[in-house]
Amino acid sequence: MVQAYILIQAQVGKAHSVATAIAQINGVTLAEDVTGPYDVIARIEAENVDELGKLVIARIQEVPGITRTLTCTVVKV
Repeated sequence: MVQAYILIQAQVGKAHSVATAIAQINGVTLAEDVTGPYDVIARIEAENVDELGKLVIARIQEVPGITRTLTCTVVKV
């Protein structure tokens, strides 16, 4: 299992609707609107890195109101 945090910038006034929409996507374990340089932070999980990438590109980045994402893969040492 691969996990990552997705840091999301959204259009002004869209953070809550973006977080709500993302929370409904299969593979998203948490999505919250936050303050700071990013508007939404989501935690996601997938079977492998390829599936993680597909989840971000094909599902999350397609949510209306998102302007930019940054993926931070969880490293387990």
